[in-house]
Amino acid sequence: MEKLMRKFFLFLSNNKFFTKLAKKYGFKMFASRFVAGETIEEAAEAIRELNKKGMTVTLDHLGEFVNDENEARERTEQCVRAIETIASQNLDSQLSLKMTSMGLDISKELVMNNMRKILEAGKKHGVFVTIDMEDYERCQLTLDIFEELKQEYDGLGTVLQAYLYRTVDDIKHLDQYNPNLRLVKGAYKESPKVAYPDKKDVDENFKKIIKLHLTNGNYTAVATHDDAMIDFTKEFVNEQGISNDQFEFQMLYGIRQELQEKLVKEGYTMRVYVPYGNDWFGYNMRRLAERPANVAFVLKGIFKK
Repeated sequence: MEKLMRKFFLFLSNNKFFTKLAKKYGFKMFASRFVAGETIEEAAEAIRELNKKGMTVTLDHLGEFVNDENEARERTEQCVRAIETIASQNLDSQLSLKMTSMGLDISKELVMNNMRKILEAGKKHGVFVTIDMEDYERCQLTLDIFEELKQEYDGLGTVLQAYLYRTVDDIKHLDQYNPNLRLVKGAYKESPKVAYPDKKDVDENFKKIIKLHLTNGNYTAVATHDDAMIDFTKEFVNEQGISNDQFEFQMLYGIRQELQEKLVKEGYTMRVYVPYGNDWFGYNMRRLAERPANVAFVLKGIFKK
């Protein structure tokens, strides 16, 4: 049943018809638990509240798979504005973005121009930027662009996914840049030709890449809600004498808040991934696909209305 639900939500995440309906009718009913708001002002208030609880943030203006140059430039300006808001309001936050929002599927020239605008703003205001990883089809191009931009900008990181067979080799290759990487399990539907189909194999690879990146001496963001992975990381850094300032835990906005607060009290850096914007449908469907138990939160919200 869980596999069927995962496939269903992943199908919905890429469905333009349902995305359009959701934008028009559904934010308060379906998205408010997992999305901080539709405007940068609402997102800033959410960040402020998390900062008060001792948590840091990475902010994401939702949107992906853009096929129009003007829309890509508009989303670029939204990212620049987000950086300026973080700086002007003295918020403890970084920025995350998807390069398909910046024109990755249109042309390399467009996406590079847009990324440099964002990274120049990040450099000016001291705001770190992370390139989110998307589906396997775009993985190599994303890493190629990351490598090129990393040689120009220090304040840049990216994401690697434990469910891909290639990830151990990617970590070894990227080590030359001493990169700040977010390590995740992965949330897209991929072929068994490129990704581990079984959860136990994904978990083992997740542990492997956490150990490898930390042992290499690079800053590591362990992005998971899985107690076993959190406990594994705690035990490994304790055994190896790795300082708490070399890694952090990351979790999604609206999920496992009590655990987030507990990790802060234990002295760990806890970064919350805070999405905002009206293009929230695909994001929410992937969150439900990752953890179908989250459906209960959505249903609870519906019946409260």
